[in-house]
Amino acid sequence: MDTSILCNLLGVPGKCQDREKVIGELKRKRENRECDLLLPVTAIIETGNHIAQLSDGRVRRTCAERLSGVLRTVVDGTAPWALNEVEWGAEHLRALISGGSTGSTLVEHACNQLGCGDLNILVERDRYLARTSGVAATVWTLDELLASYA
Repeated sequence: MDTSILCNLLGVPGKCQDREKVIGELKRKRENRECDLLLPVTAIIETGNHIAQLSDGRVRRTCAERLSGVLRTVVDGTAPWALNEVEWGAEHLRALISGGSTGSTLVEHACNQLGCGDLNILVERDRYLARTSGVAATVWTLDELLASYA
């Protein structure tokens, strides 16, 4: 799942216009047990940045507390998703620079307005697939450009 999904689930103002739809989709995914959900590190960081940029301090605090609560459930193993544990090293950066399995480099994606955060989510997915076997993985997103690679 990407930042657009996490922001909707947390109700981040200005980033949660599809909240009911996302909550409904999460319930459906959980009830049908159709997939395992992974929370990419990138989605956590980008969501935290969106929260930090909120102008209303009370709302910023409320959203930060929600994010902190969600992260606690991930650590405790009670969240409906798992953290996508990824090693941030030279191999990861090489994959990011080359664009992972997308067929385009980081530079080409930047020129086509796919940000480094979205590209990193794709690279995280690629690396997850490389260390697991017999699974398929897509990216749950509301972003049309990211979805085209998901």
